[in-house]
Amino acid sequence: MTLEGKSLIGQQTVAGSGEPLHAVDPSSGERLAPAYPGVDNSQIERACALAAEAFDGYRETSLEARAAFLERIADEIEGLGDALIERGMAESGLPQARLEGERGRTCGQLRLFASEVRRGEWLDVRIDPALPERAPMPRVDLRQRHIALGPVAVFGASNFPLAFSVAGGDTASALAAGCPVVVKAHPAHPGTSELVGRAIQAAVAHCQLPEGVFSLLFGAGNELGQALVKDERIKAVGFTGSRRGGQALAAIAQARPEPIPVYAEMSSINPVFLMPAALGERGQAIAEGFVGSLNMGAGQFCTNPGLLLGLAGAPLDAFISAAGQALEQSAAQTMLTPGIHAAYQQSVETLAGHPKVREVARGQAGDGQHQCQPGLYVTEAADLLADEALQAEVFGAAALVVACADVSEMQAVAEALEGQLTATLQMDDADLDAARRLLPTLERRAGRILVNGWPTGVEVCHAMVHGGPYPATTDARTTSVGAAAIQRFLRPVCYQNLPQGLLPEALHDDNPYAVSRLMDGKREA
Repeated sequence: MTLEGKSLIGQQTVAGSGEPLHAVDPSSGERLAPAYPGVDNSQIERACALAAEAFDGYRETSLEARAAFLERIADEIEGLGDALIERGMAESGLPQARLEGERGRTCGQLRLFASEVRRGEWLDVRIDPALPERAPMPRVDLRQRHIALGPVAVFGASNFPLAFSVAGGDTASALAAGCPVVVKAHPAHPGTSELVGRAIQAAVAHCQLPEGVFSLLFGAGNELGQALVKDERIKAVGFTGSRRGGQALAAIAQARPEPIPVYAEMSSINPVFLMPAALGERGQAIAEGFVGSLNMGAGQFCTNPGLLLGLAGAPLDAFISAAGQALEQSAAQTMLTPGIHAAYQQSVETLAGHPKVREVARGQAGDGQHQCQPGLYVTEAADLLADEALQAEVFGAAALVVACADVSEMQAVAEALEGQLTATLQMDDADLDAARRLLPTLERRAGRILVNGWPTGVEVCHAMVHGGPYPATTDARTTSVGAAAIQRFLRPVCYQNLPQGLLPEALHDDNPYAVSRLMDGKREA
């Protein structure tokens, strides 16, 4: 498939007239063709208008038709073959195996949502039949289901060109809920975005759905994203990126005449608690596992373990030494974009220059462009508690070890932390009582709590929570990964005394979708 450098508005391929953007190969600095001119206001208007026109028809597609659509998208993406992987490698610097795995994850989560749509439990059907003879007052017939919110604006992420971008989790869950999607492509990987966008466009046509179900727009600056969030036809936003970016979009959404939800995943340092018994028994193994997790993808994961807490003493010193030695042997890796590399360099310099921080080790220096040289640093709990700046996220392979006087001080640090995506306990049986003390705090601070694992690697499944209290996300009640992500784009509607001929099919007495229902307070399988 030849890349055209054009936006996709419904079934049309449209040339923009705004400032062009180019992908850059981060390993060489080479600018890649073609150019992608940004859309103008009339083209943004057209995409949003088509999405609004498609909404009522698309949200009432049958469960089978919508599930088949999601599966068709996965098939079309797989049909792109090596061209998708090769372009993704050129635009991101990511290795072939990583992108092939990410393609599998992308298609897997599309198929997961297809399965979720077919089950229909997300409809949350509740029926309380009329009780005309009830005393002292009769009860009317009441029925409830969930419906889609409306068209959704999705922002592609920089660090996952496939799984969190054009056909990623936000798009998949919004489409599963019955919401048309307008995607703002990430400027770092426009060619990859065009290829995936064409796959979705082809799936829309194959399934004979309204063309406004999907559009893909390119734009070099912030104007496109702001215009999408401001548009009155957009009813929700999905975003993965920086805290500053997420906060800006949330502020725009709340300033609208009709405020809308922004589901932004933004910032997390993912604390790891090195419990005393575990650290004393297997500190070397924990150190090796930590460095492996830290270095994964040059640390460019929102779940990267950026903060470790342990009790001051010989076991922690041995852990720091072992981790430092392993990190010194770590090869430099190409970062996703020149901008991300520059921000990483600045963050590391700021951390290393802090008067209360000691540098333990740096990884090997790279000989190419935009290389991440991992770093490990140490501070004291009292110093972190005195300076919130030491909680700042470093997007890349860098971590800060915090030495605590005792478990009470470790808990005090946990209480002082901002909201997180994850919190990890490295513990043995002898640490159970201390971990039990920490657990209530971790539940209030994080969306996912791990024991004896590492937070990098987010399973796409039914039980996963990839979210957390602010500023990890803008809404701690939701997840952006896993089947429950569909809930973000739904709302309940109650129907009172509607005749069967007017009721939505899911609420008919004969249960034509064969979904689980709550009937007069009792669950029907």
